[in-house]
Amino acid sequence: MIHISETLVLQTIEDFVDAEERARLAKFVDADPVASRRPERQAEVVPAPSGAEEILRRATERALPAIRRALPSVRGSGPWGYTELWPGDAVPTHLDGIPSPGTAPRRIGRIGVSVVDADEGGLFYVETTSSGVPWTGAVAGEDEGFAPGTPLTRCLPHQPAGRGHAVEPSWLSRTPTTRWTTSAPAGVAVAYGSQLIHGVTPVLRGRLRKFVADLIA
Repeated sequence: MIHISETLVLQTIEDFVDAEERARLAKFVDADPVASRRPERQAEVVPAPSGAEEILRRATERALPAIRRALPSVRGSGPWGYTELWPGDAVPTHLDGIPSPGTAPRRIGRIGVSVVDADEGGLFYVETTSSGVPWTGAVAGEDEGFAPGTPLTRCLPHQPAGRGHAVEPSWLSRTPTTRWTTSAPAGVAVAYGSQLIHGVTPVLRGRLRKFVADLIA
């Protein structure tokens, strides 16, 4: 049974992929004509090349015991995507949410790992708040596989290939929050609940190369 704490958690997995795996992941991206081109828009996510998907699938299987300490309902990850942020690019503050709590597999979190960090900027962050604005008033329960009375947030999920988060929604920009910025280096995965507000700061120098996927229950 999924508990609300799983949807609001933040967990790191050190050595999710090692230096050799990061180098191989970068090579798969460089050889893929879709993933290797400069993104057409900010925060664009494209499907990970098949060779990269296999490396990341094995890494996820290795990491499941650690992931499940914080998200015990997670069974694995969905398909991996790839994103690049160039100077001036960012991932605006957003909230993935749980759009279909009664439909399995349920996305209760996300996971991301960079293979190359930006020289400056491009830092992942989460934001916490006591405001009721992100919450819809709807709840999930045992019929959907959740603890009774689990509250649900609004949904602003990652979009299919070719789209992304262009701007922070006005309702969220008006919500008082406290930001917590991470400095997890390349190779360290960050897992976070799908009802946790988050984003990536603008890249100032260099380029951020990162893989992301849903965590499903």
